[in-house]
Amino acid sequence: MMFEEKPEGNGSLVDENQLDLGAKHQANRKPAASGRAKLPARQEANAKCGLPRKSISMYTWQEIQRHNQETDQWLVINRKVYDVTGWADRHPGGRLVLNHCAGEDATDVFRAMHPDPDIVQLYLKPLLIGELAPKEPNQERNKNSQLVEDFQELRRTSETLNMFNANLGFFFLHLAQVLILEALAWVIVWHFGSGWLITILISFLLTVAQAQGLFLQHDMGHLSIFKKSKWNRLMQVFVIGHLKGLSAKWWNNRHFQHHVKTNIYPKDPDVDVGPFFVVGDLQPVKYGKNKVKHIDYEKQHLYFCTVGAVLFMPVYLNLDSIRAMYCRRSWEDIAWVSSFYIRYFITFGPFYGIFGTLVLIYLVKLLESPWVAYVTQMSHIPMKISIEEKQDWFSSQVLATCNVEQSFFNDWFTGHLNLQIEHHLFPTMPRHNYHKVAPLVKSLCAKHGLPYVNKPILKAFGDVIRALKKSAALWMDAYYSHPET
Repeated sequence: MMFEEKPEGNGSLVDENQLDLGAKHQANRKPAASGRAKLPARQEANAKCGLPRKSISMYTWQEIQRHNQETDQWLVINRKVYDVTGWADRHPGGRLVLNHCAGEDATDVFRAMHPDPDIVQLYLKPLLIGELAPKEPNQERNKNSQLVEDFQELRRTSETLNMFNANLGFFFLHLAQVLILEALAWVIVWHFGSGWLITILISFLLTVAQAQGLFLQHDMGHLSIFKKSKWNRLMQVFVIGHLKGLSAKWWNNRHFQHHVKTNIYPKDPDVDVGPFFVVGDLQPVKYGKNKVKHIDYEKQHLYFCTVGAVLFMPVYLNLDSIRAMYCRRSWEDIAWVSSFYIRYFITFGPFYGIFGTLVLIYLVKLLESPWVAYVTQMSHIPMKISIEEKQDWFSSQVLATCNVEQSFFNDWFTGHLNLQIEHHLFPTMPRHNYHKVAPLVKSLCAKHGLPYVNKPILKAFGDVIRALKKSAALWMDAYYSHPET
């Protein structure tokens, strides 16, 4: 999605072929997905180095904002205009991430999601079609330019203080925790047998391993551990595929949409949860006016406690992962997920049999599910959920996210997702550094009059239920106040 261009040896910003692409856009106002843009990016970059400099095409924000359709997608990054239409299907973060940002300034979201923009520029060069006209502001006119500049300065400060450098020992210990708990569960069954008390004990050990494994693969998915992206991705598919039995591509495509458009309905899949729940202030009214009643939403807060949170992992996420792998023919993910079940059948099958091992797997997922459901929802469901407002990156993340008070237990129990504000502003920052940047973020919020919400963990859990109950009341009012048409 978003990219950063840096001057190369001759200082040329654009070449003749890129100008031809820009000319096509100006003439036809249609996405000119040239075959050249589909060549390998490194080959493109090398082929163009020696071409003479040309005058660059200039665009206004009004013109750029018209290119925001699935078949016509332009992005602005550091005042440069890119046509990503023909490349969207090859974007590692999924095509929808690009589509969600089409026609916008994507500078901050690009910088947030890519730890090394110098590498990504190889993919950008063939997509460059022009620049913002000199009189155009750096961002759309509805954005607070001073806040944008202040946040970019905050990021530069964080980089200067090495807050994006990971402590590999920290993450090694977390991986060791997961592997040791998995191994300990097997040793206990092998030594003491598979009685009920032993089964309950190992189920709790495996539940901790599963939850902590989910948090660890989340770090890897954001490329926040290793300097080289390929090592992050390799370790992620191992942890989420082999240790957890879920698809890495499915997780990333879904999770990156959540980060890019947090709490934006319906772009964020984490709040587009119909028909099971209605959340926020807008979706309940929409459902109510349209007489949508898939379940009794008046009692959705009770359903969440008794059914939704319990089935979140073993049913909803598990089936969605399987569906995505099948529909996309993700054979690599299918192989990794298969290895998860094979490993369980080999290690626990001799004690429980095939059926008993399947029961054990889903018992562990049932126990893990409320843990993950509350931790992932406590920072977003009670916060602002809106339709697209095209706010600046800092405001959109702070208003849609809240923190939970820091402590050793809270950090461990939530995988540092208790510091969600900092995580959403800096997704590629190693989680052990969130607390270091938090005072800077809080200071910037105070400067610009934005709320910095930080609450106790039990209140955060309770706010999930209260938010669902509030949304249910809005649905009821709209449902019973508007006669059927």
